[in-house]
Amino acid sequence: MSLAVAIQMDPIEDVDIDADSTFALALEAQARGHGIYHYLPRELSMKGGRVVAKVRPLQVRREPGNHATLGPMEPVDLATMDVVLMRQDPPFDMAYITATHLLERIHPSTLVVNDPKNVRNAPEKLFVTHFPELMPPTLITADMDEVRAFRDEYKDIIIKPLFGNGGAGVFHIKPGDENLNALIEMFTQISREPLIAQAYLPAVRAGDKRVILIDGRPAGAINRVPAEGEARSNMHVGGQAMQSILTPRDRLICEAIGPSLKAQGLIFVGIDVIGDYMTEINVTSPTGIQEAGRFDDTNLAGEIWDSIEDHYRATRENDLG
Repeated sequence: MSLAVAIQMDPIEDVDIDADSTFALALEAQARGHGIYHYLPRELSMKGGRVVAKVRPLQVRREPGNHATLGPMEPVDLATMDVVLMRQDPPFDMAYITATHLLERIHPSTLVVNDPKNVRNAPEKLFVTHFPELMPPTLITADMDEVRAFRDEYKDIIIKPLFGNGGAGVFHIKPGDENLNALIEMFTQISREPLIAQAYLPAVRAGDKRVILIDGRPAGAINRVPAEGEARSNMHVGGQAMQSILTPRDRLICEAIGPSLKAQGLIFVGIDVIGDYMTEINVTSPTGIQEAGRFDDTNLAGEIWDSIEDHYRATRENDLG
């Protein structure tokens, strides 16, 4: 099988080839003989009822400083592609949402991964609320009196933007911390969106586990340990990736959410687990497959492509049927 694969992502010239999951997926696609093409989200358009993108043929290699070669740009009707990987990083803003609407026009005849409609309906910090029994105590609100009452109840809390990513804007408010009102004022001045507050989980000091699910089944995990003096475990703010195993509680969480992920066409998903609680379900541009693969000596990019190819075959069979 040789597929034409368009990858909607941020500039490939800037990726960390030893950590970036999209780069690993591109390498695997190329190794399988698929033709790969790159375009930026701003190069996606709807024109005359067709969804088009200015794509460039892409070749990738694991060579620092020489990891990608892009060919000449040409406009392409994405309906002529076999697969589109929607892999640009959040923020999950109106530009991101618009892209899901456009790509929904070609899916599933062109297989979009992850399913754009369900990506749109599953922002990380909202999708997880469908499984309240698996979450820590959580408040989503634009009512600042509710935030203060939540802090009074739980004392030690985390507050963060509802549609933030990468640890940006995450604050740990300890008991006695006098900064809560100032932070509330800052949030309300820069955004009309609600914020999210959660009870602080001391288990985060032992790590924030990223579990990779492929077609709803757990396939690997890494533990991200915060740096000293840091409440966030995100690796780009100093969190350290460490080997991890799936605990019985992790497997229970995966069993609870897996059927829903599979039914919604969310092929590649990363969940965040602190202690016994799931805090986020990442469906927009999950990461972690390179780190997990190195620790466990597995090829998660290969497993993801196995699943994509299975979905593609099923789509073709449905079209023929």
